[in-house]
Amino acid sequence: MSLGRLLRALVFALSCVFAGSTAWAAGSLIALPDFTQLVQRHGAAVVNISAAQAGKGGGPGFPGLAPDDPMFDFFRRFIPRKPEHPRIDPDNKSLGSGFIVSSDGYILTNAHVIEGAEEIIVRLIDKREFRARVVGADARSDVALIKIDATDLPRLAIGDPDKLQVGEWVLAIGSPFGFDHSVTAGIVSAKGRSLPDENFVPFIQTDVAINPGNSGGPLFNLKGEVVGINSQIYSQTGGFMGLSFAIPINLAMDIQGQLKASGRVQRGRIGVAIQEVTRALAETFALPRAEGALVSAVEPGGPAAKAGVEQGDVIVRFAGKTVEESSDLPRIVSTSRPGAQVSLALYRAGTLRDINIVVGEWADEGGSRSRRSERAQPAPNKLGLVLGLPSPAQKRERNVEHGLVIERVLGAAARSDLQVGDIVLAIVTGGRQIALKTVDGFARQVAEVRDGQLVTLLVHRGAGTSYVTLRAGD
Repeated sequence: MSLGRLLRALVFALSCVFAGSTAWAAGSLIALPDFTQLVQRHGAAVVNISAAQAGKGGGPGFPGLAPDDPMFDFFRRFIPRKPEHPRIDPDNKSLGSGFIVSSDGYILTNAHVIEGAEEIIVRLIDKREFRARVVGADARSDVALIKIDATDLPRLAIGDPDKLQVGEWVLAIGSPFGFDHSVTAGIVSAKGRSLPDENFVPFIQTDVAINPGNSGGPLFNLKGEVVGINSQIYSQTGGFMGLSFAIPINLAMDIQGQLKASGRVQRGRIGVAIQEVTRALAETFALPRAEGALVSAVEPGGPAAKAGVEQGDVIVRFAGKTVEESSDLPRIVSTSRPGAQVSLALYRAGTLRDINIVVGEWADEGGSRSRRSERAQPAPNKLGLVLGLPSPAQKRERNVEHGLVIERVLGAAARSDLQVGDIVLAIVTGGRQIALKTVDGFARQVAEVRDGQLVTLLVHRGAGTSYVTLRAGD
């Protein structure tokens, strides 16, 4: 090929590449969403919320001084006294957002926005202000319903968060740092996120810029439907860092319906403690794959116990819904109405079973850590544990009938979550769970374990139990 023809071919090829790039760029620009119509149509239903908490001064007319302060008596004698009464501290306010869900003045927001408020002021986009009353608030889901005395208000349409797809565009309107009706946009980063101490909410994670003051505002899809309530941010600075979390609107609407009807929220419970099924646990429990919620404890006399659920069962389906992760189970159970009879599927000793259970009502349960044993015990076994029999006092304190107390943690055990003072209730090998009653009995079980083999222990600590997996001789 001549040099001229080669150059012409090269120019043609480059022109095709640039043409394709231009078309791709043009296509991308055309595909970008235009949020202007959405904001114009639905922004009026978003409100600003200012909640002022009550406070008391240190004394009548002497704010900040305690009665035993040396200056208290001086001010009491020489400064005119004012009547003692609760006061609204202008510096003790929370600013947030909300949105109207009915034309007669019902507004959804976050529970933490109005928590402890003596006065709640709602400001509309037209600058009108209303005092609001709290219909009800649910701290566990962080959803609150408030009411203002107004009519013919604009309200928002409710969407279906189950139809959201990761990567889909979403938009937020709120009052970050007090700047009313600020609009930010982004995409859905993930769905069904679990956050620490938040077992009942499958959060929608987005990269929409959410900052203090956005809390309680709506998260929209491109149809202008509300799909979530902006609730939390992950931040090391207090500002936006690309991780924002919203409460799915279907969950929030169910809660607001209960708050509107009775002022409280009922949640189902079945009385089990659960943990995640790791690949190691799936192997020792002879499961086909690592899924479901492993039952680490069953409440005596609770709904699960009455239905026949046992410690070591792995729940994989509840009320027709699949339990992929352990965090799925509390969410599914909590949405079941107390008193309802539902079916659940579980694995026991490698066999799938179906059980019917009557759902109970959820309530807070407390617990305290127990003191730890300090008695000396024999040399460690191949798992790196020094074990001994718990004293009668320890059994009463821990409310256990059998088990072995951990005195030292070495080797493979030292790289696990085991701690001195934990009580090992059972060992699981080959899909079988064997209760532990003597040190010699445990030694015999461990002696049969090969180096490198996975061993799971049922461990009691504080007020709960959990399964811990070790690799022998590791």
